[in-house]
Amino acid sequence: MPHLQDKAAIFRLGVTIFVYLAVLTGLEYFVAVTFASVLFLIVIALVKAALVAYYYMHISRLNAEHEGEPESHGYRTGTMRLGLWLFLLSDSFVFGGLMVARVNLLGMTRPELNQLLGLLVTGILLASSFFMNRGETAMEHGDRKSFLANTTLTLLLGVLFLVGVVGLEWPMAIHAGVKPDSGAPGAIFFMMTGMHALHVTTGVIFLFIVLGNGRKGLYTSEKHWAVEAAAVYWHFVDLVWIFFYPALYLIGRIA
Repeated sequence: MPHLQDKAAIFRLGVTIFVYLAVLTGLEYFVAVTFASVLFLIVIALVKAALVAYYYMHISRLNAEHEGEPESHGYRTGTMRLGLWLFLLSDSFVFGGLMVARVNLLGMTRPELNQLLGLLVTGILLASSFFMNRGETAMEHGDRKSFLANTTLTLLLGVLFLVGVVGLEWPMAIHAGVKPDSGAPGAIFFMMTGMHALHVTTGVIFLFIVLGNGRKGLYTSEKHWAVEAAAVYWHFVDLVWIFFYPALYLIGRIA
C-alpha cells in the first residue's frame, strides 16, 4: 500500500506542475499581447524551465548514492544518468548558440508568425511532458499498462507537435514571406525550429523503441533505465522549446 501511495503522490505532483506550467504559459501569452515586458517574459521562461528540469527531469537523482560494485545495476544506472546529463549539457550549447544568434541578428524584432498556433503547439508539447512523466512514474512502480498508455500518448502528441510546426507553421511562414533565404528572420526561424524538430523526431523514434521493448515486457520497476533516459531526453526537448517559444513568437515587434 505505501508503494501505491507513493505513486499516487507523484502523479498528483505531476498534475500540479503541469497546471503551473499551463498557467505560466497563458500568462506569458497575455503579457506578450498586452504590454510586452521582455523582462517578465524572461522570468516566466526561467521559472518554467526550472519546474521542468527539477521535477520532470529529476535533477536531484544526480546526487543519489549508488552503492555496490561497478557491475551492479544501481552503480551502472548512476553512471549512465551522469553520462546522459553530460550529453544534454553539451547539446544545450547548440541551442544556446542559436539563441545568441537570434538575439544578435534580430534584437527586439521577431519573424511574422501565427501567435495562436505557437501557443497551441507549445501547449501540446507541455502536455506531452505531463504524460511522459506519468508513463515513467508508472513503470517505476511496475504498472506496465499505464506506462504503455501514457507513453503512447506522449509519442502521438510529439507527432502532433511536428505537424503543427513543420506541417502548418513552416508553409504559413513561407506564405507570409518568412523564408530560409529571405533574410535574418527567416534564417533564424527555420534554423531554430528545424534543429528543435530534429530533436523531437529523435525523441519520437526513441519513444517508439522504448514502447516496443515495453510491450515485450523487458522493463521492470527495478530495471527500466531506458524509460528514464527517454523521459529525461523528452523533457529536455520541452525545456528547449520553453525558451524558443517566447524568442520566436512573443518577444519584440514583427521584423
